[in-house]
Amino acid sequence: MRNLEDYYLIAEIVSVFSEDGYVKLRSYSDFPDRFFLLEKIYIDIYNGKRLFFVEDIEWVEDFFILKLKNFDSVDHVDFLVGSKIYVDAGSLYPLENETHYVHDLVGCKVFFNDKFFGKIEDVMHLSSNDVYLVKEGEEERLIPAISELVESININDKVVYLKQDFDEFSDDEN
Repeated sequence: MRNLEDYYLIAEIVSVFSEDGYVKLRSYSDFPDRFFLLEKIYIDIYNGKRLFFVEDIEWVEDFFILKLKNFDSVDHVDFLVGSKIYVDAGSLYPLENETHYVHDLVGCKVFFNDKFFGKIEDVMHLSSNDVYLVKEGEEERLIPAISELVESININDKVVYLKQDFDEFSDDEN
């Protein structure tokens, strides 16, 4: 049996799309092309993630529609409306170098000037760049995820190093 951490949210079924069992999706993915690669998905129903196989996926106007194998009518898919769609780790979209999934960044320890700065609690996606929410005790800081500030990220060790010469976070008030 898999743990909750083994599944990654990519979409939600928002409505039935057609009489032949297609459903309309709301994407939560930063990689829309990922949907065309899907062969299997997990849908959160009946208090658990259930495996379904994808028969077809199409881009219509400004959203995706999905057809599951052996679900061929409105009656077959109506109960799925409102359900979340997940993939397992083997179905994650491959990332380019120097890019990371949010679930990999959350929990990373952040160091500045060789001093523990806090842990990444969340990643906010803003129009200009991502921002890390770093928390140490009750103190929260927002750290722009930009190359001028981030020295390196080691996902395997769950560590992020900020650049030493970036004085924005110095304790010195002068």
